[in-house]
Amino acid sequence: MKDFIRSDILFSLCGLNCGLCSMHIGGYCPGCGGGEGNQSCKIARCSLQNGKPEYCSLCRRFPCEKYEEIDKFDSFITYFNQKRDLKKRDEIGTEEYQKEQKEKIEMLEWLLQNYNDGRKKSFFCLAVNLLELEDLREVKHQIRQDAGMEKLSLKEKAACVKKLLEAKADERQIVLKLRKK
Repeated sequence: MKDFIRSDILFSLCGLNCGLCSMHIGGYCPGCGGGEGNQSCKIARCSLQNGKPEYCSLCRRFPCEKYEEIDKFDSFITYFNQKRDLKKRDEIGTEEYQKEQKEKIEMLEWLLQNYNDGRKKSFFCLAVNLLELEDLREVKHQIRQDAGMEKLSLKEKAACVKKLLEAKADERQIVLKLRKK
């Protein structure tokens, strides 16, 4: 979208974690406000009309009618925690939130490089997006402690890691599935 450029292209205006999105990782999207390649977005248009706040939660009109059902369905990225993540960024500050997100991005890259059998990219993106950083650290520790993991094929490793992430999600009562219309 013309003239819609932001400094934080890893956390969107509306609260999506672009850095954990399969479209961003695949190079199909520059991230929110990452240049002329952005698709038309009603929230970006709204930002341009309302003084260009870096995040919707900084707008004087937030939460507006655009947020009434914003997290009801997902596309290729989960929308489930948009409002929660905007609130978290507001509470802990942008710098601390970005630090957490960078660690999550590193975690996702590690999972993709070592445990993606070609069929887990979307699942890993979703799991890293929805689970808390501490939960992801625990799963990573479990993976590293499992001496038998190195003897497995990539497909078997991917299945084991998926089970560990699902178990952690079950503990937290999180469903690791995109919610389609």
